[in-house]
Amino acid sequence: MEQSEMGSKLEKMLSAKRFEHSMGVQHTAVALAKHYGADKKKASIAGLLHDCAKDFNKQQMLQLCLKFDIVLDDICQKDIGLIHGPLGAKIARYEFGIKDEEILDAICFHTFGKADMPLITKIIYLADFIEPSRCFIGVDELRDVAYERLDKAILVALDRTITYVLHKRKLIHPKTIEARNDILLHR
Repeated sequence: MEQSEMGSKLEKMLSAKRFEHSMGVQHTAVALAKHYGADKKKASIAGLLHDCAKDFNKQQMLQLCLKFDIVLDDICQKDIGLIHGPLGAKIARYEFGIKDEEILDAICFHTFGKADMPLITKIIYLADFIEPSRCFIGVDELRDVAYERLDKAILVALDRTITYVLHKRKLIHPKTIEARNDILLHR
């Protein structure tokens, strides 16, 4: 399936706001890929499709998890919104014909990260955080850091995510902690 076809199909699946966000992530991911010497086409596809499962309701998500044999850990069972990454990777594979494992990994882990993230996964994680429609205190500085030191920018994004989740008194996915620790151990 060509990217233009993917975009048309995705636009029908998502709200207008979510589709605009996906386009912003795609654009940001391509710019980061160009800057860091990553595959721009993979970054483009992963950025476009990263939220392809985001607008399903809770019941639809749970049914699709059963269909695709996605086993939900305790954290995802309590916070169903976290499963849109792993579920999105399955949707990308079976509905959009994506077979590239780097693209699927980036979609799968764009929400909570993981230890030892490949470059495309790092790019999508960060692009989702800093795309043009994101507006929070410090986002402009983080956008600058993103083009200076990728791991430093991801660490800032992970720290902000953890702080936000703590403030909301929600569960922190262990993969987020593992991603943060991995970056600190390898800096």
